[in-house]
Amino acid sequence: MKIVYITGCLGFIGSYFTRKVLKEGWHVYGIDKCTYSSNKAYLKEFSKYDNFVFYNIDINDLNYLNDCDFVINFAAESHVDNSINNSDSFITSNILGVKNLLDLVKNKHDNCVERPTFVQISTDEVYGDIDTGFHDEEDLLKPSNPYSAAKASADMLVVAWSRTYDLNHIILRPTNNYGIGQYPEKLIPLSIKNIYRDKKIRLHNNGTPIRTWLHVEDTANAVYTVINSGANNEIYNISGNYECENIEVIKELCSYMNNTTIEECVNFNYVRRGQDVRYAIDDSKLRALGWVPTACFNEKLKEIVETANQSTFFK
Repeated sequence: MKIVYITGCLGFIGSYFTRKVLKEGWHVYGIDKCTYSSNKAYLKEFSKYDNFVFYNIDINDLNYLNDCDFVINFAAESHVDNSINNSDSFITSNILGVKNLLDLVKNKHDNCVERPTFVQISTDEVYGDIDTGFHDEEDLLKPSNPYSAAKASADMLVVAWSRTYDLNHIILRPTNNYGIGQYPEKLIPLSIKNIYRDKKIRLHNNGTPIRTWLHVEDTANAVYTVINSGANNEIYNISGNYECENIEVIKELCSYMNNTTIEECVNFNYVRRGQDVRYAIDDSKLRALGWVPTACFNEKLKEIVETANQSTFFK
């Protein structure tokens, strides 16, 4: 049995991973400060497990770790537009919060058990954009906006603390996540909500930016695969299996939603500052461990729309 801390356990990706490992019998200390994007409804589900203990606390305020095998940090401010408007909370959570977690691991006495491995859930955005080809784990970090700059800073802290204090670590860099339960500020759920409300989708830069889409269940499986592989002091990219321009995603959504046309629901006048034209990463290192993404984008997109049809939250 593994004993783990999972920060951001009520967030989008963190909740999927928490659910997975609780079913596997792992003992989970769940950490979440319950921000606007946390889903408190998951507490009722997770609390049914005897192997789940919850702490409603900011990672900056956490001051003690029980003996554990891993500290897995999903906690983060993650919406790029929010970071452009005001970066303060991104610096606090994504940099200072990571430093506090690293210090807790560093200060953990190893006279009884080994110090836990620190697992940082990062993002492909730390590499910046790339017109052609793919970034691998050895590429330089060239973030383009406050969000990705904060995540890149956290990655550098992890590597530096590992070298200076002899900490074991893993850094994971996934592409754009999607799935049921995502807070409606990201492209897919926000677009669904705006269509229901007869509001225009602000599709920045004419919808031409290219993203690779990774289903959240595939992400959770990737994290699980890496942890169970016994890897230490490694970085792994996690890529999805569907690359397209943002406008193609909206076209697919419109085709599933009451024959809505893209001309009816999109405002093409929005320009995002610090916009990256294309993210693309090589995840062959992770696939060598036996992981592959299995979700079909179009099928999962239909599921999201069908779920939204049954939810008053989107209407």
